[in-house]
Amino acid sequence: MRPCALPPPSAAPVMKLLLIEDNPAMRTTLQRSFERRGMQIVTCDDGARALDRWHASRPDVVLLDLSLPGLDGLEVLARARAAGLRTPVLILTARGTVGDRILGLNTGADDYLPKPFDLDELEARVRALVRRSAAALADDTRTEPTAAEFCGLRCDSRSGAVYFNGQVLDLPPRELALLRSLLARPGHAVARERLLEAVFPGELQVQAEAIEVVAYRLRKKLAHTGAQLVTLRGLGYLLKASA
Repeated sequence: MRPCALPPPSAAPVMKLLLIEDNPAMRTTLQRSFERRGMQIVTCDDGARALDRWHASRPDVVLLDLSLPGLDGLEVLARARAAGLRTPVLILTARGTVGDRILGLNTGADDYLPKPFDLDELEARVRALVRRSAAALADDTRTEPTAAEFCGLRCDSRSGAVYFNGQVLDLPPRELALLRSLLARPGHAVARERLLEAVFPGELQVQAEAIEVVAYRLRKKLAHTGAQLVTLRGLGYLLKASA
């Protein structure tokens, strides 16, 4: 009897990058380098067009320069997070001060690499971001049942945007992260520690009370919906239908 032939191993998905960089030499160097390493890369040289390119290309990682024409890189990042774009972002910039790094991370960046940098280190950081993103997505899928809709609120699992009666809710990144976490378990308490990790990712010295400020602001913005954000002293927060 002839042995059954084994199917060929499936090829690993090609990693897709979006490079938002206005320096032509830097853009060309990085594009050629990543393409030689087997990655797909889309480029954009203008901050004003960056969000459209981001939506269209659906990258695995965004490499973002801060000094851009049309719209500053930090503003691009803030608008992306407010729109629910959860793609990991690595900032590449000549602004290397601690204050600039903190500002970038607080705006929603996942990593920061000052120029000039080593290409091997950049590739290693990109691959680490993709691994962390995939692990976080798998963890969310295993542990957090998602609600299709709650009181007219719906979270798009692909983009991360939250809609109310079909319209995108325009929320700052931290309020959006809090709402997404609560929408995953409406009617159930979500621990403060878990919310701190979701709202302030990677921040080691954030005060526990900081979540109260975000919750206060979000509560006011939900006043016109049928959902009410409830504080559970000593436990956390939950979303429930307004009486």
